Amino acid sequence: METDIKGDLLRRLKRIEGQVRGLQRMVEEDDYCADLLNQLASVQSALRSTGKVVTRNHLETCVTRALRSGDADAARKTYDEIMEILFRRSS
Repeated sequence: METDIKGDLLRRLKRIEGQVRGLQRMVEEDDYCADLLNQLASVQSALRSTGKVVTRNHLETCVTRALRSGDADAARKTYDEIMEILFRRSS
């Protein structure tokens, strides 16, 4: 992972960590549920945005390298990996 992307991800994750700590405080202080829900939505949005950065980096580096390698097995494994990631369902 390139240094600038890594730095960006670390900044995003530290900001999210602060948001989660804020959520903990809100619960401890019995804040209004609607305010808590708004903050939860903000954290979820920040996580999705961070996931997009990681996904793009993975596609531009690891996936591209595997597909351009000419190794059919590596390409198949990469396709399988992407399909599993895209269609994984959380419970």
